[in-house]
Amino acid sequence: MTRFKSTLGMFLVLAVLFVPAIQLTASASSDKDAIAALIERWSKAFDAHEVDGVMANYALGDQLFVFDVIPPREYPSWDAYKKDWQELFAQFPGHIHNTISEVSIAVDGSTAYSHYVDDTTMTAKDGTTSEVAARMTDVYRKIGGKWLIVLEHVSVPVDLATGKADLLSKP
Repeated sequence: MTRFKSTLGMFLVLAVLFVPAIQLTASASSDKDAIAALIERWSKAFDAHEVDGVMANYALGDQLFVFDVIPPREYPSWDAYKKDWQELFAQFPGHIHNTISEVSIAVDGSTAYSHYVDDTTMTAKDGTTSEVAARMTDVYRKIGGKWLIVLEHVSVPVDLATGKADLLSKP
């Protein structure tokens, strides 16, 4: 009976030590999946020219701050960034398609970040197409149980000798 109690006691100690770690790992995996789904929703809304669908992934009001590749230098709120998307889709009303690659997502509690490359082809009003390979970095916060982007930084490399952007950068 003493051996049984010792074995049971050891089992309970191990359970107390390892079950929270297993749950934490499962939670982080679930959060990563939720953020990957957010990126996928954003991509589909972008391809469909759906401003509201794109903006549904961002924190409201001044909880959002964005550095984009186009002027102005920064967008200090949800409303300012929504206007940017409206103007972009008006400038490129034709076919738009993006391909997201090199996705990396990290989660730490109620904060997370991702980075990826977004290779986009857009068709302007006059039918000309433009292609841009942008580097995307997003910071997320879990707000009301939902992951939302609170900081976004979109960039392209610049050739410092010429001052020209490398819109089709490759590794």
